[in-house]
Amino acid sequence: MRFLFVHGTGVRRERHERLFALVHERLTARFPGAAVDSCYWGDRFGATLGAGGRSVPGLKPAAGAPGAPDQADAETAEWALLLADPLCELRVLAEAGWPAGSGGSGAEAGDAAADDDPFAMPGVRAAGAGVLAALAGLPPAPPHPGDELGALLHGTGLAADFPAALDAAARSAEAARAAERATGDPQARELATALARAVAAGALAAAGAEADCTGAERDRLVELLTTRLGGDARVPGARAAAFLGRLALRVTTQPLLNARRGSLTVGATPALGDILRYQARGHELREFLHARITGSPEPTVLIGHSLGGIALVDLLALAAARGEAVPGTELLVTVGSQAPLLHEFGALTALEPGAKLPYGFPRWLNVYDRHDVLSYLAAPVFPGDPRITDHEIGSRQPFPACHSAYWKQDALYERIEQAVAEAEIG
Repeated sequence: MRFLFVHGTGVRRERHERLFALVHERLTARFPGAAVDSCYWGDRFGATLGAGGRSVPGLKPAAGAPGAPDQADAETAEWALLLADPLCELRVLAEAGWPAGSGGSGAEAGDAAADDDPFAMPGVRAAGAGVLAALAGLPPAPPHPGDELGALLHGTGLAADFPAALDAAARSAEAARAAERATGDPQARELATALARAVAAGALAAAGAEADCTGAERDRLVELLTTRLGGDARVPGARAAAFLGRLALRVTTQPLLNARRGSLTVGATPALGDILRYQARGHELREFLHARITGSPEPTVLIGHSLGGIALVDLLALAAARGEAVPGTELLVTVGSQAPLLHEFGALTALEPGAKLPYGFPRWLNVYDRHDVLSYLAAPVFPGDPRITDHEIGSRQPFPACHSAYWKQDALYERIEQAVAEAEIG
């Protein structure tokens, strides 16, 4: 009898040697007369960034590209902060206030805003209290689509979330405190801008991926709201924007995002890339596995982890469907495998959606851990098939540690030993 271990996604030589040494030790202890072999495929059939990552924007700066972020990057960074915390600019104004002597007369600006915008609150003075009163006086429901603001809200998918965002900003302690500190025209205008940006950010954050809003539409929304509050949206509020702009450049600049995107792409390449490569060129790996399985006349127990289990299910099902069951294969053991889920998706190469396992497919022991989000049940997906047994093992580890914790647990090898005895493999 022989065991053939097929590793999973993202495994390369060093990791494979450590993992297989553990599996080899545990299996030979229980089956002293059996051969325990491995089918390492990571270097040959695993994914790599063939062009060195040139497809990743920002991973490698273009020749002559400036090191500092441009204005668009800085603006994007600021809005990333606002979406994470729509009240952050108001918080700065509430805590820091304005320097002494920076105020001015607020009697005229509100009246000018009312003259310029027929929707502005009549008679609102451009001091903090007046701006906050204007915000509270805006309609709680989105304006009618015939109005530019209403049309913009409906056209960007923000109409449903606008009332809650408006209420959150108007009722916030940050807005109240900032309004107390804004006693003159310049401060009131900055407060109006900060309130408008808070409302826009709140609606955008709530809508999430459901929003269809460009940067230009977002800016126009802020401009319309600011004007109705008696402010001037042609430039962001100087004090809050300066502070948060510097913070945004530190934590969300495009160079940092580029670095994160690059490292995430490179880091995900072995794991995610192996899966995508298998979906596109899985026949190469299956042919390799077939040659390794049939290279020995001994009855074979196949043990596949994660993607290794998917490839083995595909290989055995394809062969059985052709009436060419893989010689020597007596038992399939999948551990932490996604093959059942792929079949539910209709994405398993070997089977049509909803199809049963073909005649000639061997016994199948499917081992899972309910905390391992990459492990799935097989028996319910192929109801009534007596060849399939699901077996749960709990490592008491969270994901992702539980996805590799199977191999140190005696319960796994005990269940494999039981399955071998049930299959009467000698």
